[in-house]
Amino acid sequence: MIESQIKDRLTAIVGAENYDDSKAGRLVYSYDATPNFQALPDAVVSPRDTQEIAEIVKICNSSKIPIVPRGSGTNLCAGTCPTEGGIVLLFRHLNRVLEIDEENLTVTVQPGAITLDMINQVEAKGLFYPPDPSSMKISTIGGNINENSGGLRGLKYGVTRDYVIGLEAVLANGDIIKTGGKLAKDVAGYDFTRLFVGSEGTLGIITEATLKLIPLPETKKTMLALYQDLEAAAKSVSKIISQKIIPATLEFLDQPTLKVVEDFAQIGLPTDVQAVLLIEQDGPLEVVERDMQKMAEICKEQGAVSVQVAQSESEAEALRTARRAALSALARLKPTTILEDATVPRSEIAKMVKAINEISHKYGLSICTFGHAGDGNLHPTCPADARDHDEMERVEKAFEEIFIKAIELGGTITGEHGVGVMKAPYLKLKLGHEGITAMKAVKNALDPNNILNPGKVFAKDSRKRVVVTK
Repeated sequence: MIESQIKDRLTAIVGAENYDDSKAGRLVYSYDATPNFQALPDAVVSPRDTQEIAEIVKICNSSKIPIVPRGSGTNLCAGTCPTEGGIVLLFRHLNRVLEIDEENLTVTVQPGAITLDMINQVEAKGLFYPPDPSSMKISTIGGNINENSGGLRGLKYGVTRDYVIGLEAVLANGDIIKTGGKLAKDVAGYDFTRLFVGSEGTLGIITEATLKLIPLPETKKTMLALYQDLEAAAKSVSKIISQKIIPATLEFLDQPTLKVVEDFAQIGLPTDVQAVLLIEQDGPLEVVERDMQKMAEICKEQGAVSVQVAQSESEAEALRTARRAALSALARLKPTTILEDATVPRSEIAKMVKAINEISHKYGLSICTFGHAGDGNLHPTCPADARDHDEMERVEKAFEEIFIKAIELGGTITGEHGVGVMKAPYLKLKLGHEGITAMKAVKNALDPNNILNPGKVFAKDSRKRVVVTK
């Protein structure tokens, strides 16, 4: 637990109502969305502004108390599980959209703002913030930045990193720095903005972000292509891109996923096919209609048994909502749902899908596969039961083989979920010893006492799931 003297100092900074070390309060923030990882923090602290965060960090740094910055805890890599105790830092008071600048096409926002709330405010001005993680109804901008979140629109528009142009952050020694700004060009020194994005709270605590906006697309259309052959669906993805068409959304769901999602969403999804592609295009009307027609032709040429265009925005929104609900739907099957992500070049999608199916059969598991096929980011998901130790061993071995296969195909161990604790044992597969050494040099320079989200990112011998209580 936190020493009484330090507790008094922290309480003096944030107020007694913003310091919680009760068992119940600590338990609430002992886990995130990652199955079977849990560890109690020593306290939960809710600062009210950047200066308070800086003062908290100075105290923790001098006493070597770990700090875990946390948004809504929707991440899937145990990135906000306080595995080494310390303080969980909440941003519930720093949750405002500070400015929408229509002249410079930017939005300035605090880290605790809910992603969808910010998007709705931006779109009310006729502007567009494209990153759309499936958790956007509850995830925060700070969490999105720490994990470099992606989403369904990543193929055409990129991910969170592509829209963060300025940050305010508190370093491990309590210094407050500002990076970037409302600039189209800025090459003054190292690009700390991009360094902080995706660093999982291990290099600094983000307290404010300036995000790039673009004009809201004029129109959009959505269609569903149905397949009786998984590889035909995967090959359609490569063919569409090779024809120099970049759809806003190009999503893949296999039959097991379809069945579960339809049972959950009840919107009339077909469950008698092996796979579907959910395809959306946005932009000027004439471009959208031309691209949709061409993509429909490509899908049919590649073996689609049917191509259906949504007849209304409500129908299209139902399809998008169903896709975003895939994890929730799959979580109903068994007590423990292991959702992973592995990314390969989109030309290798067919090989990766085939490999996932072969690996699932090898280990006697049911692995449902869906994901952002257009950018090669697949989400193999295994319903399991943590109480069945034999099954969990097989799950871990299967996913290790999936990650190895992704690397063999020129891919990576994670496209958007982050490393956290879950992927740390496999990071060396992607970066090699030299790459990890270089990362540690950056970490040690900015956080020599290792207080910022310790125990995350860097390689461990095992990703054994832990439950820790204090």
